[in-house]
Amino acid sequence: MSDLEVHLADGVLWLRMNRPEVFNALSDEMATGLAEELERSRARDEVRAVVLTGTGAAFSTGADISGEDAHERFDVRALDAANRIIRAVVHLDKPVLAAVNGVAAGVGCSAALAADIVVAAESASFLLAFGRVGLMPDGGASATVAASIGRARAMRMALLAEPLSATEALAAGLVTHVAGDEEFPDLVATLARRLAAGPPLAFAAAKKAVNAATLPHLEDALERERTGQSVLLRTRDAAEGMRAFSERRRPVFRGE
Repeated sequence: MSDLEVHLADGVLWLRMNRPEVFNALSDEMATGLAEELERSRARDEVRAVVLTGTGAAFSTGADISGEDAHERFDVRALDAANRIIRAVVHLDKPVLAAVNGVAAGVGCSAALAADIVVAAESASFLLAFGRVGLMPDGGASATVAASIGRARAMRMALLAEPLSATEALAAGLVTHVAGDEEFPDLVATLARRLAAGPPLAFAAAKKAVNAATLPHLEDALERERTGQSVLLRTRDAAEGMRAFSERRRPVFRGE
């Protein structure tokens, strides 16, 4: 079974992350597949809207840092793969709906919040967990979160790594819709059909205009995050954070 399920129906391209056993942590294969499908959809006239979602209990917990050697194999290539996904979502001239079926953490949270419409199940949550492993937010989150909910709340999410529930995220302006877990699939399907049936040229123009007004420095943010994260990945704190994550214990950071 593929790490990424791809299905086109009635003008809607469904991209479903499918590693439920690891809460849809992004493997290299999944990240590359997502980016490629999003990029290809630009030239596919039969695709009128895209839905990005996950299977199981999570939307995605972000980069896969499981295993004892995570700090040795996790490097800037993972950042580049994540940034490729974010750019593909933002620059696609078709609406992208993130159907957040469960926890969205790390770059999984970043990917969800880059979408144009964010529908969250009531049991979902949003977490910038980077600080817990000695890293900084990436995937454009330093721009998209602040643009949505302001500097103070963005700092709270980035520095304290506190999860926001779906209802809190809606109240803060981080997501567009929340539905009970049973109603969630029907709402996602209804909104996806509305987007697919809408005026494609007008939608493309609206998306471009809103993103230009609210995310004018996204490219700068992606580059700042890449530079900062590249440095942090070489620190002892990051190695300790990833080891602690794997060993299910609290990390001890020493500023090294």
